[in-house]
Amino acid sequence: MQTLAISDVVNVQIVMSPKAAAVRDFGALLVLGSSPVIDVSEGLRQYSSTDGIVSDFGTSAPEYLAGNLFFSQSPQPAIMYIGRWAKTATSAILKGAVLSAAQQDISNFTAVTAGGMKITIDGTLKTLSAIDLSAVTNLNGVASAITTKLASSGTCVWNATQSRFEITSATTGVTSTITYAEAPSSGVDVSALLGLQTGQASAPVNGVAAEPLVDAVARLAGMSNDWYGLLVADSALAEADVLATAAFIEGSGQSRIFGYTTQNSLALDPTSTADIASKLKAANYKRTFTQFSSATPYAAASMFGRAFTVNFQGNNTTITLKFKQEPGITAESLTEGQATALKAKNCNVFVNYNNDTAIIQEGVMCNGYFFDEVHGLDWLQNDVQTAVYNLLYTSATKIPQTDPGINRIVSTIDSRMDQGVTNGLMAPGQWNGPAFGAITTGQYLTKGYYTYAPPIATQAQADREARKAPVIQVAVKLAGAVHFSDVIINVNR
Repeated sequence: MQTLAISDVVNVQIVMSPKAAAVRDFGALLVLGSSPVIDVSEGLRQYSSTDGIVSDFGTSAPEYLAGNLFFSQSPQPAIMYIGRWAKTATSAILKGAVLSAAQQDISNFTAVTAGGMKITIDGTLKTLSAIDLSAVTNLNGVASAITTKLASSGTCVWNATQSRFEITSATTGVTSTITYAEAPSSGVDVSALLGLQTGQASAPVNGVAAEPLVDAVARLAGMSNDWYGLLVADSALAEADVLATAAFIEGSGQSRIFGYTTQNSLALDPTSTADIASKLKAANYKRTFTQFSSATPYAAASMFGRAFTVNFQGNNTTITLKFKQEPGITAESLTEGQATALKAKNCNVFVNYNNDTAIIQEGVMCNGYFFDEVHGLDWLQNDVQTAVYNLLYTSATKIPQTDPGINRIVSTIDSRMDQGVTNGLMAPGQWNGPAFGAITTGQYLTKGYYTYAPPIATQAQADREARKAPVIQVAVKLAGAVHFSDVIINVNR
């Protein structure tokens, strides 16, 4: 029977608003190292505790040593990345399929008495034949048998952590290449059993030439926006690499912070200008900080760990790094002159005091800005940017180019300023900056901020035709933090 559609009478449509863009994570550290665990194609890997790092790197790798200091902070930070630096030329590698428990059963392999496979390594086709696995007792034995057949062209290993076989070329650099494995012309196909064929294995990764540190940082910056802090897990970094990396981080379009630990005692010498702390200060970098530590080359990871526990969406959550602890770091015992030298060079240190305490001091960047201010303002910039973008992006109708429309943008900005006051980054105080809008120099900011947008009628016609909003200006008063105190006690008798 023919019927009419109810939509002719009542037409209901569901319209889902777009998912809002997320703010960046300002608590994510990238530890960059050269251990051959992560290949340059994968680039970086995420960790939420030291357990995963131990599983992948063991307990002696520099990446673990730095990561352990980061996660040893209390409270504990939530996330860390480890990235690969090709400090030396790398070898081509083929990573097989992740094998299930059933696929790992040794009986699958011991049944092979005359196996074979083909694989091209460094441009040469290798035909492996007469592979006898009948006597192997574990998967390491299977890998050893394949290595024997590969002869000098490469090696095969069983990666128990990742549950896969991996074949690595014996050469390094750009001429080190590898392909998927293929079935042999005759005999039992071992390539499928090992999970090395197309559709099973990950894409083959060819070798690369050694890269300068700054190139590795640039590569990973282009690969992911998820990390904010950077620490290089290498105890013998050349000063040229440190300076080049600091320069890159400073000029990068994405806000990030680079932390470096110096163990050179010249940092303690007030007359020295040749040490790395002095050079970084002279360069006036606000996105790089240094720490002196005679105990470990990765002490800056602990500073990162404490700073990156801040949740800017919380209440009264911001901190200053001075007076904080560094679990796992041996505090320095310094003379007044040495401590003064470090302070003059804007170089941080975890130091003993004569009341049986040890603290971080001073918590500054190389140009003297306080770490917590740079960190907090990076959050504020991204939070406001994301909030205004989401207003424009998720609005079901347009934001009109009118005073009420601009007022919606101002209200959105004000809501993020309110959060800056709530988390303790900002606070009411006297504005000592230039006058604009209705605010004058010396005026008290009762809310901790002031937002001004000029009337739409004052906008240039060209800007209106380009659909630009008028320039919105915000005055922000930082809450600061008390680092020093003088107390005078007058006594009368």
